[in-house]
Amino acid sequence: MRFLWGNGERKHRRQKNLLLPTVLGSLGAFALVGGLLLLVDPGAPKHEAIKTGGLAGGAIVALYALWLNDRRRRVEEARQDLESQRIDHDRSRVADERFARAVELLGHDAAQVRVGAMHALAGLAKSRTEYTQTVLDILCAYLRRPFKRNDDDEDPYDEEQNEIELEVRLTSQRLIEDLLPRVDEKDPVHYDLNLTKAHLRYMDLSYRQVGDLVLRVAHLNESNAFHHMVIHGNVYFTEAEVNGRFYMHHTECRRKAWFSRFRARGLAVFTDTKFLGETKFKDSEWADVKADGCTFAVEAELPEAWRN
Repeated sequence: MRFLWGNGERKHRRQKNLLLPTVLGSLGAFALVGGLLLLVDPGAPKHEAIKTGGLAGGAIVALYALWLNDRRRRVEEARQDLESQRIDHDRSRVADERFARAVELLGHDAAQVRVGAMHALAGLAKSRTEYTQTVLDILCAYLRRPFKRNDDDEDPYDEEQNEIELEVRLTSQRLIEDLLPRVDEKDPVHYDLNLTKAHLRYMDLSYRQVGDLVLRVAHLNESNAFHHMVIHGNVYFTEAEVNGRFYMHHTECRRKAWFSRFRARGLAVFTDTKFLGETKFKDSEWADVKADGCTFAVEAELPEAWRN
């Protein structure tokens, strides 16, 4: 505070010091110009010489006033910049605190608290985009937690707990979907999804854009939708297991797409999907595939189910 006051005091002194030279310079210009006019043309009216000298002196005062206004403007702009930086700093600090608290609550025993923490993280990602990739990573990490739903469980308590946990996981999936840019957005950020070993049910990323889409050793149950997508990065479904319907039609895979040791025990639809990079299906298993209109920019060795 003393430092800032000292700066302001020095600036005030400098302005006061410049005021006297300006006044003296203005009087000097008045005398000099007026005197020169009378010397050059002694017969000229004196009031014209005085008028011209006054204009010269006034010009110097006007220049000083312009300089002074410019200085004041720059000082005000600097003050506003400092205030904006302070506000941004405070907002960042509050956002960091919200983020840390929400991450902590994801480990809470109560499902409703975990759901609230997920919504808090998603809200933070929407208001401050620098958090978006980190929030997506955290939501994906939650889906990578071990989870095996047993519909034949005879214990009512265990069945209830499974249903509650499933709702939390479905919330995480919906929030991931909501944070991803839609396919009609121009030049969006390409966010990556790492769902390695994730347990998914009714995941729907249709009409979304992503960077890398990684589902190695993932477990997909019921119905999962990856259709009408643009995948800008690599796609990895290596060793993924699908027990249900798998929709990946009308999707554009712009780089690698690996389905090595992929096991699909239900209907898999790839109609009109474009594979623009290297594609692998080594040792994959397919119960029922629809791949009419599917194209490959790089020749791929297709499984028998794809050739029929």
